[in-house]
Amino acid sequence: MTKVAMVTGAAQGIGAEVSLHLAKAGFDIAVADLPAQEEKAQTVIANVKDAGQKAIFVPVDVTDQAAVAKAVDQAADQLNGFDVMVNNAGVAKVDKFEDIKPKDLEFSYKINVFGVIYGIQAAAKKFKELKVPGRIINASSIAGMHAFPVWATYSSTKAAVISITQDAALEYAPDHININAYAPGVVGTTGMWDEIDAKMSEINGKPLGQNKKDYVGTIPLGRTVEPNDIANMVTFLASPEAEFITGQTYAVDGGGLL
Repeated sequence: MTKVAMVTGAAQGIGAEVSLHLAKAGFDIAVADLPAQEEKAQTVIANVKDAGQKAIFVPVDVTDQAAVAKAVDQAADQLNGFDVMVNNAGVAKVDKFEDIKPKDLEFSYKINVFGVIYGIQAAAKKFKELKVPGRIINASSIAGMHAFPVWATYSSTKAAVISITQDAALEYAPDHININAYAPGVVGTTGMWDEIDAKMSEINGKPLGQNKKDYVGTIPLGRTVEPNDIANMVTFLASPEAEFITGQTYAVDGGGLL
């Protein structure tokens, strides 16, 4: 029997790659993202269908608790089931500590933290309703495991995700719902590190691009993370092989934290 996964922030980047990997593993996919991202999502849906699975677009703003619950209902109803929730949607805001503003904190926490909590709540409720041993997989970051300059806002949200993952795993274990997280390192195909590099340049005076180059040079496996690396981890956590794993956060960083 085909299983169903919903991926938030799935119209592009890591979310799109995760959707395709899960499709290749036999999942039908609810591609969830902001309504404005529907055109991009259609490319992901086409790729999922090319992999032999069903896919639908589910519009959702993860900062809206009721909207997330509605999106999960839509995914389950239209795809005839619900087995995996990937709370992938997120934003990265970097600033010197003295420049952090309330609006930036609110924006980051509403998406990176509130969105994960709402996703866990909605998915767990649906799993219990359907009586399935569901999986919930959350997006953290190595920034939630280790401090970096100018990352205070982003790092604190991702550290919160690790704690939330652990707590939710304990609470939902009696319902046979496994909850884990992935923590990417430097992702080479996103613009996040360009912004971080610019902020670091303001602080230490190094030329643009040098801070990013210096950090990548410390990664033992010698390269940045690719969306494929993260999607492989998510697919594993959604698989039968991960049945006895819960409450864990896995760094996917080429050994950068070692």
